[in-house]
Amino acid sequence: MKPQMDWSHMQVHFTGLILAQADNAGGAAPVLPGNGGEAAAPGSAGRTTSPWGSSIIIIPLLLIMVFMIWTSSSAQRKERKKREAMLAALKRHDRVQTIGGLIGSIVEIKDNEVILKVDEANNVKMRFAKSAVQQVLAEGPGDEPAIRP
Repeated sequence: MKPQMDWSHMQVHFTGLILAQADNAGGAAPVLPGNGGEAAAPGSAGRTTSPWGSSIIIIPLLLIMVFMIWTSSSAQRKERKKREAMLAALKRHDRVQTIGGLIGSIVEIKDNEVILKVDEANNVKMRFAKSAVQQVLAEGPGDEPAIRP
């Protein structure tokens, strides 16, 4: 034989919940056990409220977001300074590659323009904006190719 379970306490608790919900339908807040006889706010059955509210979660998220923005902007600033230094150091006979992939030697440098000699046999020269130079492949005539971004 199976031992029988006593379900009477479950029926009383369940009946109490039904009565509490029926009372709440009239607009009054249910009195919860262990609450000192005080009525609970609607929708907050058994919950405790924090004096900080939800800001305790928002503050770390904001700090993480500020940190991520700061690190990405500092990396971009570093790359921009490196590129500006490379463009300022350009001189005649440097072998460079443009952003379009053309490789040539610098013949003349103006304020914002660079004239490249792209074909030695036919003496073909092309004019580019200085900002179109992507990297310096070799410095001066006869240097070993040393890629310098």
